Amino acid sequence: MIYQVTTEIKEIKGAINLPASKSISNRALIINALSYSPYPIRNLSDSDDTKVLTAALFSNSNKFDIGHAGTAMRFLTAFLAKIVGEWEITGSERMQQRPISILVDALNKLGAQIEYLGTEGCPPLKILGSHLKGQTIELDGSVSSQYISALLLIAPTIENGLTLKLKGNVTSRSYIKLTLELMAKFGIQYRWDDNEIFVPEQKYFALDFTCEADWSGASYWYQIMALVDNGELLLENLLLDSLQGDANIAAWFEQFGVTSTQKEEGVLLEKHKNRQPEKLVLDFIENPDVAQTMACLCVAKNIPFHFSGLKTLKIKETDRITALQNELAKFGASIAEPQFGELAWDGKLDQEQQEENPIINTYHDHRMALAFAPMALAGFSMRIDDPMVVTKSYPGFWEDLKQVGFSIEAD
Repeated sequence: MIYQVTTEIKEIKGAINLPASKSISNRALIINALSYSPYPIRNLSDSDDTKVLTAALFSNSNKFDIGHAGTAMRFLTAFLAKIVGEWEITGSERMQQRPISILVDALNKLGAQIEYLGTEGCPPLKILGSHLKGQTIELDGSVSSQYISALLLIAPTIENGLTLKLKGNVTSRSYIKLTLELMAKFGIQYRWDDNEIFVPEQKYFALDFTCEADWSGASYWYQIMALVDNGELLLENLLLDSLQGDANIAAWFEQFGVTSTQKEEGVLLEKHKNRQPEKLVLDFIENPDVAQTMACLCVAKNIPFHFSGLKTLKIKETDRITALQNELAKFGASIAEPQFGELAWDGKLDQEQQEENPIINTYHDHRMALAFAPMALAGFSMRIDDPMVVTKSYPGFWEDLKQVGFSIEAD
């Protein structure tokens, strides 16, 4: 399926019911299972990732296919490593190419019994649930924070607890903080000094918990507000004082004339005058999931940029560095990679390279579809291939775009 995306709107008014945070939902599900809680998690994300994780946790099977859900793969691998039984976990073709050896090696050092059933270092996995004994584990801090979060979530249930020593620069520190703060809500004590985290052996408390709205999903509406001339938009159930690191973007968008005000119902976005930076320089070390949003925004507004902190983008649903370069080239933007983990653009569009009504490949990556569609506000006509990939994190996205005046037609 392909969606044709067009719009001529210059002003937005209304309210959007954002999806619940996938990051919070997935962590809360694991914690809830480890606490043997009688309470269901309220306002769970309806994303594919969360549905997959929920289905696995409540399944009577010992074999799980988690498709493209990377979070579910990592969190379940750690969770199942300590649950007595014999388990198998696999995923899509892309998932079977994504490395997981860092997590598997760490778990095996703790006493887990995990084997590779295919390519060494990648899923599918065979797991014999075992009693885990705590020790100090050293990890490269620049790896995906999901490896670290997967270990932290089970840390209180490990004999003698767990100490993680993170070497070098820590990527996505905000997601590690999110994990620890959620654990604390369920009664867990921890110590985080410099790059060392210690979680003692202890019990999770059962808690009646409600998930907040998703800041990564909110980023596309900030992008949209930056592209229209003026407007007011309420993002329901969103919190400026959030556990999520992507809440940082509220400050980033002030330079685009977009202001954020906390209301009882959510966060009100307002834009009454056009502003934009001469050049955008950002470090995404804490916020890698919004890199595509900002790259597409800059190309749509002809803003030169230099982005750093993007090392983990190569091991996401796709190689997001290459994907951005390929697809933004269709609009005439030649995106450079000055160094590993960086992207840069001079702000110039090559008209000869620009395609008329290009087909944007999404590479099975929800954030490609979500980030590119708002570019229609800059006058670009485009077609989005595999548009329903958005169900991974934001199933109602296309309907929400229609609600504010976008034309979305199956091609």
